[in-house]
Amino acid sequence: MSKYLDVRLVLLMDMFLSILVSALVLLGGIFLTKSEFIPHAAFCITWMAAAVIGTGVMFYVIKTHRIIIRHTNFKDILKFAVVLAGKVLIMLCALLVFAKVDGLVILMLVLDALVSIIVLIGVRLMMIAVYDLYKSRIRELQKCKRVLVYGSSEKSDAAISRFRNSPHYEIVGVISPDASLKNAKFADKSVYVFENIDDVDRIAFSLSCTAVLFTRMMDARLENERLVKYCTDLGLKVLIVPELGELGEDRGTGVREVKIEDLLGREEIRISMTEIREGFNGKTVMVTGAAGSIGSELCRQLASFGVGRLILFDNAETPMHNLRLELEATYPELHFVPVIGDVRVPPRLDFAFRTYRPQVVFHAAAYKHVPLMEENPCEAVQVNFVGTRNVADKCVEYDIEKMVMISTDKAVNPTNIMGCSKRLAEIYVQSLGLAIASGTHQGRTRFVTTRFGNVLGSNGSVIPRFREQIAHGGPVTVTHPDITRFFMTIPEACRLVMEAAIMDTANRICVFDMGESVKIDTLARRMIELSGLTVDKDIKIEYTGLRPGEKLYEEVLSNVENTEPTSHGRIRIAKVRTYDYQDACDAVEKLGQLSRDVDIPAMVKMMKQIVPEFISKNSRFSEYDAK
Repeated sequence: MSKYLDVRLVLLMDMFLSILVSALVLLGGIFLTKSEFIPHAAFCITWMAAAVIGTGVMFYVIKTHRIIIRHTNFKDILKFAVVLAGKVLIMLCALLVFAKVDGLVILMLVLDALVSIIVLIGVRLMMIAVYDLYKSRIRELQKCKRVLVYGSSEKSDAAISRFRNSPHYEIVGVISPDASLKNAKFADKSVYVFENIDDVDRIAFSLSCTAVLFTRMMDARLENERLVKYCTDLGLKVLIVPELGELGEDRGTGVREVKIEDLLGREEIRISMTEIREGFNGKTVMVTGAAGSIGSELCRQLASFGVGRLILFDNAETPMHNLRLELEATYPELHFVPVIGDVRVPPRLDFAFRTYRPQVVFHAAAYKHVPLMEENPCEAVQVNFVGTRNVADKCVEYDIEKMVMISTDKAVNPTNIMGCSKRLAEIYVQSLGLAIASGTHQGRTRFVTTRFGNVLGSNGSVIPRFREQIAHGGPVTVTHPDITRFFMTIPEACRLVMEAAIMDTANRICVFDMGESVKIDTLARRMIELSGLTVDKDIKIEYTGLRPGEKLYEEVLSNVENTEPTSHGRIRIAKVRTYDYQDACDAVEKLGQLSRDVDIPAMVKMMKQIVPEFISKNSRFSEYDAK
């Protein structure tokens, strides 16, 4: 009903009804009166010809066919009265000229007008009633979606039972690619087998279903290039039952629409839950950068591991406030302390360490956006390098058991300021840990560094940006049609960080298996399709060119040549050159001073000397590369 009746069709309908009434009145007059003049051919011809002409002229002049049927009101009824009065007047004039008129004919004309208006208005009222019934039915269907559940797993069975009396979802059948299930029954529901998009279209049409429900994340990922794509092409919603513990978007139903993050993830990471709980249970843990994407997820997971006290350290006021409200609502028993502070300010760090005495520190505070740091290199050095030194030194000063530093894949053969600043931070932390282990520096803190690539949905990352661009009607901007990136979900990255923290990985750099790289252009197209839109028709993709310091392809973190295995299949140890601690101290002092003086040329030159593999890419700093 999104497309209403064409006005020409309405005009034809009204004319037909009016002429039909005239014909019926004429037949009634002939049948009831047996009058001698009525059966006369001239009278009949004149009556019908005048009815047709009068109807056509008056409907065309008054244009009642342009009245929106469902909005018909009393003024519109008066217009119909004018139309029919004009029609009868034309008929009367014609009959006076070409036939005989008496009292009976006048009565027939009055009857023609009255019956015509009753029929025309009655038909409209009937159409409005049908339309309202249709709208009510649509509302009911929209309130209770007819859904096909995917697969014949235990979770599918549980979903069918769960939604059996649901006011939101009606499970109308099971859809599966398994041909052996053809004509089978599963949990009292018929199983429909599909091979291609035509099968899915036929099944959905025959059952009037509007969505397909996945009960397991792994099924949605397996069907990413088949059933999920078929559904998006056909305009069917793709729904998923969230994993246990996930706050769903639709808390009332426990079901949400599938997101691109669901399809890019991999199988669930197995971690040592018991060992992790033992490692953090009852301890005071501090997280720097606590209000950021990684930091906040670390806080959520630590809260579920029974920490004694959680210290949130960040300089971003509003995100910290939002995290505080979330933790208060979700973990009311958690003892946590929000501290507004900056890792660049040692006295503020000292206050937090001295006051709350953490036993484990997760250092997630960092500047991370490559183009922005390429434009503001001194701030990257101040936060990522000097800030990390400040945190590490406080850990040693206050006898912290362990510091876990969050690094990035961009520290591997860096091509930008941000990546190099994180590599420098790795160098300082590792050299300090090795100096403590060798006895050349006093302290007992063990340092663990973790490297991983892009995380899905982090603040300012590509997926939230694409999502916002799609919501605004595009265009979606991609820097290069061939650019690829490695992705990991925030929760799985944080789980691996936790796992690395309890493993025997002191003073080493842990790298995570990031899986297969993803083409950003493909990612953008799938997000547009999942939104129910068409690429290049509803939403256009624009290529803007690589930004300063940006790589076309990221480094592979965990291949056999540059890493060593650990007890966890997804965590390996990076083979990296080690540095002398005193050299690292000299570097942080000199670079720190140069960054404070905003002596960019001298600072960048020194960064390239300390990290010789730092070769600028698509950047103004390329002139400082060794020739």
